[in-house]
Amino acid sequence: MSFLTDEQRHLAAEIAGRLTDRGETVAVAESTTGGLVSAALLSVAGASRYYVGGGVLYTLASRVALAGVPREEYANYRGTTPDLLLSLARATRARLDATWCIAESGLAGPTGSRFGAPAGRTTVAVVGPRERSGIFETGESDREANMVVFTTLTLRVLLDTLSEAAAG
Repeated sequence: MSFLTDEQRHLAAEIAGRLTDRGETVAVAESTTGGLVSAALLSVAGASRYYVGGGVLYTLASRVALAGVPREEYANYRGTTPDLLLSLARATRARLDATWCIAESGLAGPTGSRFGAPAGRTTVAVVGPRERSGIFETGESDREANMVVFTTLTLRVLLDTLSEAAAG
């Protein structure tokens, strides 16, 4: 029995192969996925060649203390945005000296945010030689199901960004 879906195992293996072949590394700053992105990447044998570390940065305090994100960036916080996630990914990447960093944060459910964002929404950002960010919605309020979907989405975004970087 596996805690990963077949797609997550496939994505993690593909990411691992690309990073290893290119001698690159990745760090992870995740929130709503609760460590599942890191778990997927670490499930591939030889992960120490490409995975430098990461954390579940679930609160502002953890983002400031562990990633080094300046507290001022959250002064007018109204929920996660692509800019905030890019900042988190940049800070984590720098702190861990990685080639790449993937960051994820959102609302797994069952309720939305106090700012009006619905459950089933996550924001993902990748930084490295190429940058990308986006907001994704499932339309669902099932917390555990959203965590699984968010993990798959996050891995897809990372793999797509790695592919774009390789293509030039």
